[in-house]
Amino acid sequence: PQVRSRHAEFRRRGRARRVPVARPQHEERLTGQRVMMKFSVHSGTHVDAPGHVFDHFYDAGFDADTLDLEVLNGPALVVDVHRDKNITGMHGDDLLNSHIHCTNARTPEVMKALNIPKGTGMIVTSKDFRKLMWKKEFDTSYVGFMKDGAKWLAENTDIKLVGLDYLNVAAWDEGVPTHHVFLERREVILLEGLKLDGVPAGIYSVHCLPLRNR
Repeated sequence: PQVRSRHAEFRRRGRARRVPVARPQHEERLTGQRVMMKFSVHSGTHVDAPGHVFDHFYDAGFDADTLDLEVLNGPALVVDVHRDKNITGMHGDDLLNSHIHCTNARTPEVMKALNIPKGTGMIVTSKDFRKLMWKKEFDTSYVGFMKDGAKWLAENTDIKLVGLDYLNVAAWDEGVPTHHVFLERREVILLEGLKLDGVPAGIYSVHCLPLRNR
C-alpha cells in the first residue's frame, strides 16, 4: 500500500520534539510465508543425555531438558591432547604447560598432576587443526575417549562435565561402550561439537544454556 507520513511527539528531558512516523494509508492484513526448521538435538554444539544410549532412561524421560544446568555452567579446565592419539586409561604423557599429551605415561599420574578443583568440568581439545568441524562429511579420525579412558575418569575424579571439540566425545571405534560408561550413572554430562579455535589450555568459566523452543 501507499505510505504517507505523520508526526509523533516525543518528550525528552522536558522538551518535545516531532519525528516523522510512517503508516499505511489503508488498513490491510499482513501476509507472509511461514518457515519451519526441524533438526536433531545432535546438530552443532549439543549435549548427550542418558536417554541417548539407554532405552530405560529414555522411557523414563531422562532427555536433554532434564540435565542439571549447574553442571553446564561453571568452571572448566581446557586441556590439549595429541592430534593422533585417542584418550585411554592406560597411556598418557608428561604434563606440559597444563596440556595432556596421551602417549607414554599413565593417565592417573597426568590427571592427578592437573590438580583439578572439585566441581570443575573438563573440556578436551585437539585444537581441531584439520578443521574437522568445517567438513561436510563426518570424519572418523578425530580424537576421542576410549572406554577405559572414560572409565578411569568416571571412577577416579568428580568431573561431571566432559566436552570435546568434535561431534563425538567417544572415539569412533568405541562409541557405544564409551557413552555407556559416561552416562550409565546419570552423573556425567557430555558436551560435544565445541568450537575451541584459538582457546589455549587453562581454567575457564563455561556457560552452556539451552535454546528456548517453547
